[in-house]
Formats: sequence, structure tokens, C-alpha cells
Amino acid sequence: MKVLWVCNIMLPAFAKAKGLAWSDREGWLSGAYDKILMGKENCNITLGVAFPAEDMGRDAVKIENVSFYGFSENLNAPEIYDEKLEDRFKEIYESFQPDLIHVFGTEFPHSLAAIRAFGKPERTLLGIQGLCSEIEKVYMANLPESVCNDMTFRDKYKNDSLLQQKEKFAKRAENEIEAIKLTGHITGRTGFDKETTSKINPTAKYHKMNETMRPTFYKDAWRAVNTVPHSIFLSQGDYPLKGFHFVLEAVPEILKEFPDTKIYVAGNSVIGKIRRKTVTIPDEQKNSSGKSKYPMAIRISAYGKYLKRLIRKGRLGGKVVMLGKLSAEQMKEQLLKCNLFICPSILENSPNSMAEAMLLGVPVVAADTGGIPDMLEKNVDGLLFEAGNPEDLAKCIRQMFREPVIAAVYGDNARKHAMITHDPAANFKRLVEIYKEICLPLGG
Repeated sequence: MKVLWVCNIMLPAFAKAKGLAWSDREGWLSGAYDKILMGKENCNITLGVAFPAEDMGRDAVKIENVSFYGFSENLNAPEIYDEKLEDRFKEIYESFQPDLIHVFGTEFPHSLAAIRAFGKPERTLLGIQGLCSEIEKVYMANLPESVCNDMTFRDKYKNDSLLQQKEKFAKRAENEIEAIKLTGHITGRTGFDKETTSKINPTAKYHKMNETMRPTFYKDAWRAVNTVPHSIFLSQGDYPLKGFHFVLEAVPEILKEFPDTKIYVAGNSVIGKIRRKTVTIPDEQKNSSGKSKYPMAIRISAYGKYLKRLIRKGRLGGKVVMLGKLSAEQMKEQLLKCNLFICPSILENSPNSMAEAMLLGVPVVAADTGGIPDMLEKNVDGLLFEAGNPEDLAKCIRQMFREPVIAAVYGDNARKHAMITHDPAANFKRLVEIYKEICLPLGG
């Protein structure tokens, strides 16, 4: 059975073999890759992998009996569809002769190009991650109209104002919808993604398959005694969808009762200086700290400007710590140190960062939106608040801080739940079952 993966990133196995920079963002892909190479579950899979890469040439690069192919794509402009990609994928198919293509995600135009070029919906499997068509509807996440219409120097220079960002998601949504319409098989893991995709393509077969997280998050467990009191951790907060502003609106109320509260935020900082004193694990690669040579005044976005205004209004100076981009080990370190993980997004399908927090047993507060209720059982594994409601969020934070014993019980329940949902062996077995279900009736 010859399976071609169409990925958003270069797999670490390839990057390390070639001495290139790599990302552990999609760590579960590496886990499945290793299991295929070891022949687990009697999978009998010959694997090919295609991913965005420049200067790889046209031919396959062989590593460990896996055929790697590169294609050219501007990942900084994911709203732009390039028909030339279809020709490149046809070359790849001619070379590899796949029985099945597995396209991971719908967020980039190469997904549509790969599906169009293959032209065999009965042998096409599309894995749902985020859903641009739903994100576009709520992208502004209750921001004031004046903020939505604002444009900073950076926004004008990059043609990347909030309204333009929303428009880009609308264009990405068009490509996503067509990709879903052209596929015969879909993998997902929540009622939200099943309902959304079935409305777009009711004839596609939906295969439920949970995701496996990065290996380090299955080891060690959160303990309250090892945490920084009243510390809150967010995995990112650089655009409205992720709801950082809801946390900044909620925390001033929390400070009245818990004045030592602090917010630690990973990922790209849109509000300025990155402080990494709490990050004791060294960077795996250079330039991980996210430092810029340009002053904040010319690189701040309208959203960043609004966040800074909320920080001033709420007197949160010194209460917000931006950590920059973190490796898996660094992320784990921060999760084990925090009192509480918050997922405040206005919409999510199945956020990996929340899954990783749950695997470690970190107490979780999350927005009741999208696929999140499928991952976390309310008042059993953690607390859910009304999406976009800072008052309800504050109520949940206060409850977690006031009742640390119950918070720890929530975390323990979440860990047990997540260990089942994200079981690597069970999820790989399910992946192989899906491949066989698609290929064997067709003589693959």
C-alpha cells in the first residue's frame, strides 16, 4: 500500500538528515512516521512525503526507504492559489504512484492543488485541523469596531490590517471548501468538524481519528507544589481569534482578590519585549527568542496596540510576561510551572496546546466553543466559560484559584481522559485501519 502524505511542514526526520532547521509543531507526524518505518500494526505501508521546500529539485530524495518530495509555496501568503502547484503534484504522483494520498489540513492552498491534481476522490483522505470557513466568520472575536478599522504603519506596510486578515481567511475558506468538496474521505475528531464538513460535502465518508501529541507531554505530571502561585499560561495570543484580549479584560477583577496573579504567554509577541527568565531549558535552534531589530513603534499591529491599551487600562504592567516561541520541552516546563492553563479562543476545533496541558494534568479553563467540549468534559475535566465573555472567564479563574484541591482533581481527571483520547498506539492503529478501509476494497 503506497501512501503519500501531503504536509504543511518539513518532517524533522528529513530536516535532521539534511542538517536543516526543523519544527516540532506537528510532532505526532513524526510518531506515525516512526511507526510506519518499524512496520507496526502490520501496516505494510510504503511511504512518500511531500512538503513545502525550496531547492530540493524535482526528483525524490530517499531517506530510510521513504521518498521525500518538495514543492514551492509562499507560506506567508496562504490566501493565494497557484495553479502551477497542480503540475508539480502531477509530477510527484507520476514518480511515486500512490494508492492513496493523505492531505493534512485545509489551511494552505497546496491542499486543494494536491487534491485537484490527484483527481481520485475515492482514494483521497483529507485530515481536518482548523476550519478557515468557520474561523473567518468570527475572526474579529468581539473587538470594538474602531479597533477592527484601525491601521498601524506595520499594517499598511504589510497590507495586513485586521480587515485584510479577515479577508485573507475568507479567500483561504474558498480553497478549503473546494478541497472538502473534492475529497471522498475525511478524518476528524469532533462533532464540530464532522457537522461542518458534512454540510459542505455530505457524500464524503467521515472517519473519526484522534490525534497523538508530542511524546514529551506523556511524561511527568503537574503538581500544585511545583507551580508559581496564581500564574496563568496561554500558548499564544498574537491574533484576535486566540482571545488574549478576553484574558486581559478578565484579570483586573482577579487581581482584586489575588494580587500576585501573572499571565505568561508563549508564541509570537505583538506587544513588545520578550522575557524568558522563567525559561530554563536552552533553545534547540537559533533565533527561537523572536527578537527583532526594529522598534516596536513601527512593527506593532492594530491588535497589538489594542492589547497594550487593555494592559494600561487594567493596570497590568508587570503582570503580563511574553515568552516568545517555545520548543516542546520549553512549553512543557511552562505548563508544569503554571497554576492554570487557559484556552480563551473565540473558536477552536481541537487545540493541541490544550490537549498537551490535559496530558500533564494541568488545571484547564477553556472557551465553550467548536470542538472543545468534545475534548474536555465540563465540571469534570475542567471549567468551560461562554466564548467571548470576560466576566464568565473571570468567574472560572476565580473558582480555580479559590478551590485549589478541586482544580487539582479536574487536572487529574483531564489527564486520564487525555491519555485515552491521545493514546499513540490506538491512534496509529486507527490510522492504518482507515488506510486499509480505503485501499483494500479498491485493490490497493
